Amino acid sequence: MRLKIVQNFDGSFTLEPQAKETLFQLLTSEAFLKQICQNLQCEKVEFTELFFQPVPYSLATPKGMPAAFEKYHESDDYAIINVPPNFMFNAKIFNPSRLCAIYKKIE
Repeated sequence: MRLKIVQNFDGSFTLEPQAKETLFQLLTSEAFLKQICQNLQCEKVEFTELFFQPVPYSLATPKGMPAAFEKYHESDDYAIINVPPNFMFNAKIFNPSRLCAIYKKIE
């Protein structure tokens, strides 16, 4: 079995305004923010309103994310989380099937 390396992958997408609003409400809910803080062992987090579609590994995207977001991956001040599937379903987002959200840690 051979591996196929993806040379280019278009990770761009747009969300309907209502879906985006619902998703933002879910990602900023008090209970969810508290859960993230517990997992990250920090006092507070803030949603940056940045999210992206994970992309396949390629020479241009070795971390599985668009290159513009790699600075958040390398920083200890930020956390990248997978958006829970039930949030995607509740917001009626079916394409893309996965999203990652970026949170800023506040000490």
